[in-house]
Amino acid sequence: MKTKHDAQKSDDLSAEYDFAAMKGGIRGKHAKAYREGTNLVLLAPDVAKQFPDARSVNEALRILMRVSRRVVPRVR
Repeated sequence: MKTKHDAQKSDDLSAEYDFAAMKGGIRGKHAKAYREGTNLVLLAPDVAKQFPDARSVNEALRILMRVSRRVVPRVR
């Protein structure tokens, strides 16, 4: 049920916006990254403490990949 207070609220959004007139925006800023795609993975807190950035995570995974190739041959 609507109250008097709800009825008095006004909508200050326009039906249309002229984005060309807005300052500060950069057209296509993230377009390249979007086209390339992303592969985000959420690390558990205990894992994140050991790997503070993407570089360290990638390095550890590459080492694991090299070790696993030596231990277990790939099945084709």
